[in-house]
Amino acid sequence: MKKIFILRNTNVVDYACDYIRSLEINDVKPKKVVIDELTRTGEQNAKFHAICGDIAKSGIEWMGKQRTAEQWKVLLVSGHAVATKEGSEIVAGLEGEFINLRESTALMTKARGSSLIEYAVAWAVQNGVKLNDYN
Repeated sequence: MKKIFILRNTNVVDYACDYIRSLEINDVKPKKVVIDELTRTGEQNAKFHAICGDIAKSGIEWMGKQRTAEQWKVLLVSGHAVATKEGSEIVAGLEGEFINLRESTALMTKARGSSLIEYAVAWAVQNGVKLNDYN
């Protein structure tokens, strides 16, 4: 059975430790414990995709063409990575095309997701894009 603990306070930490101590551990059924930051929320995901949609619907062009919401997502994630010093890697693709090996938004922490949304909102405002209210 999979068990997930959100470590928000010492009571939860104590409960998680007690649970781990109660497990039967052996070579036949080893266990894995992973401690990691929470990934971005569904609300953050929806907000970011809505912003990408607003930019796409605005009619603003990038490199001489209007872009889809999915293309704006790629542009914003890439720009955010460079702006926050995460960098980017442009490599030759399987057919000789150039691609950006960018970070996954699904694997972003909540803090990184918030930073991406702030970046996207700032970019939109600086470029005169009207965003809907997502609060």
